[in-house]
Amino acid sequence: MFIEPRVGTSRDTPRRGWIEVVCGSMFSGKTEELIRRLNRAKIARQRVEIFKPALDTRYHDHNVVSHNANSIRSTPVPIAQEMLLLAGACDVVGVDEAQFFDESLVEVCTQLANRGTRVIVAGLDMDFMGKPFGPMPTLMAIAEFVTKVHAVCVCCGELATYSFRIAASDDKILLGETDSYEARCRACFLEGMKEKTTEPTVTAAKH
Repeated sequence: MFIEPRVGTSRDTPRRGWIEVVCGSMFSGKTEELIRRLNRAKIARQRVEIFKPALDTRYHDHNVVSHNANSIRSTPVPIAQEMLLLAGACDVVGVDEAQFFDESLVEVCTQLANRGTRVIVAGLDMDFMGKPFGPMPTLMAIAEFVTKVHAVCVCCGELATYSFRIAASDDKILLGETDSYEARCRACFLEGMKEKTTEPTVTAAKH
């Protein structure tokens, strides 16, 4: 379990900012961990603001909601730069589904951290092809703390790090749940991708 870094309590001490990244595959508990950290900050009476991409309306138009139905109030934003205007004097800023933002999210998170804000970012580290997803790789590189969480492979029960798409779509972004994705380990992901690329045998109809 991630233990939050000690935050100075002296009013005379300048507030220090940093970036935390929570990453992993679908169904690995990324949003659960984000909500847990944000709720702990709220209990500590810190000023908290949460953002998510406006396109993510799977569970709720505004709230950040985990697969286990835990939720926390959030502000949907179409572009990352809006966070700088809306965060105000927050002590903690959370960002869910970070992979859906463009590379400008990196600069936004950097500016927030530089001005003394604790920034907690959650998102998929890889897309359905097993490739690095959006701004996540760069965020992981510049973050002070990176937590990679794991799901359970639906095929073999081993630790899963890949999001295997079972829906018939090649779109880069496809919002979905268990009807569209499965968590898989490396071996089962590769096997599934191999099956997808294998051309089906066509048998000529006999008359």
